Amino acid sequence: MGLQSPLPPDARERAPVPYPLRPHAVVIGAGIGGLAAAIRLGARGYRVTVVDRLDTPGGRATVLKQDGFTFDRGPTLITAPQLLEELWALCGKRMADHVTLKPLDPFYRIAFADGSHLDWGGDEETMRQRITAFAPGEAEGYAKILKESAAIYRVGYEQLSAKPFSQLTDMLRAVPQMALMRADRSLYKMVARYVTDERLRMALSFHPLFIGGNPFNVTAVYALILHLEREFGVHYALGGTGAVVTGLADLVRGEGHTLRLGTDVTRILHEKGRATGVELADGTSLKADVVVSNACTAHTYGKLLADLPKQRWTAKKLAKARYSMGVFLWYFGTKQRYEHLHHHTIQMGPRYRGLLDDIFTEKRLSKDFSLYLHRPSASDPSVAPPGHDAFYALVPVPNLQGKIDWAREAEPMRRRIQAHLEATLLPKLGANLVTSAVATPLDFESRLLSTHGAAFSLEPTLFQSAWFRPHNRSEELEGLYLVGAGTHPGAGVPGVLCSAKVLDEVVPAAAGAHHA
Repeated sequence: MGLQSPLPPDARERAPVPYPLRPHAVVIGAGIGGLAAAIRLGARGYRVTVVDRLDTPGGRATVLKQDGFTFDRGPTLITAPQLLEELWALCGKRMADHVTLKPLDPFYRIAFADGSHLDWGGDEETMRQRITAFAPGEAEGYAKILKESAAIYRVGYEQLSAKPFSQLTDMLRAVPQMALMRADRSLYKMVARYVTDERLRMALSFHPLFIGGNPFNVTAVYALILHLEREFGVHYALGGTGAVVTGLADLVRGEGHTLRLGTDVTRILHEKGRATGVELADGTSLKADVVVSNACTAHTYGKLLADLPKQRWTAKKLAKARYSMGVFLWYFGTKQRYEHLHHHTIQMGPRYRGLLDDIFTEKRLSKDFSLYLHRPSASDPSVAPPGHDAFYALVPVPNLQGKIDWAREAEPMRRRIQAHLEATLLPKLGANLVTSAVATPLDFESRLLSTHGAAFSLEPTLFQSAWFRPHNRSEELEGLYLVGAGTHPGAGVPGVLCSAKVLDEVVPAAAGAHHA
């Protein structure tokens, strides 16, 4: 064979830079947002090290394995699978070859204190029929809400959720669109305009609680969740959300990047107004060209950058910010299967506005509650021993600003939940219990370093959204970027995946990007 001609200059420039020579990005936190950030940074030419203080990846989405049961600790459903599919595609793979998503129908059963219930999901005509039977005369109002939800989705999600709000001008450009969406209204107020049945108002407005928002306070923009569910469905990942985390972590490692677990970051290093790396608990440091924090935003600015004089996110501002509610979680398994139960059940308590006032405003622990009951073994026998059922009950509660003594209150709270479930959905629950564990806002504070034990970081109020929320490109330090629940666009699996997608717009591309 003859000698090969040398590569032309433009081809040499396109040739991938050897991995060790690529710019280095450090991601703090291996939650879903951090793992997604690592994949996107890698696709844009960076070599990436993800550092997490926990022994397993996932952050809020880690897994509890106990007595033969598998419990997702945090998120349990997937509503925008295309955001995950993009990550596999960036690595030249198909998500379906690694993670199986099962669409649920109905999405969930909503049970009310008066004994009535409504199965939510299916096509629009099915829902209109169910609503007509449930609350005669309200189907037309429901259809109008869906129509407005779809219009809000096209602006609020498709145009704004994965776009940066780094400059005030970004916000000003969005103001006309937000005005069209009537972002100044609360979600509950928007829903109440179209339907009069109070149970239906609850059913159409509770969704922001999944991302830490009070339906009476969050902007009507969050009506887009109704359309998001209808457009893409509600899915369960076989094996649990932990299977998605495992798949993402495998993607990160498969692209040659590093996961350093059981390693605590104590400080973000910086020189002359620019992030230069991170300091670890053992005193060593990792140098970096780019630092991405998937840690709680208030922890990032308040603790990891304690030595940096802040222009915007000062200690005073962080103290005055509004944080989401906390959650009380009870994971339990039974030796009996409760086949009459759907995969997801939402039980509304006897009070709606009053209970939410107690949780968000008064920050006091009420005797009554609403709860979300997850029964993954309805769809996936692998999460429980044969003939058994796995459950997870989530109850919204005040965050730690409420000064609740969870060391004393946790077991009485668990017993109240058990008694309530035994009287309503799970007869003979006490006799059938074979395993049990709880998590309180104290666990969110100690295990996840979540400020005030808030389950969803900053509360998604109008003036803590978009430009008013901590920016994905830090306002305080060049080379520092934020992903996760505490930055734009907010909490929830779609939110944190979109926060990582914003990095494509704000982090400079590195030489050697090897995927389109």
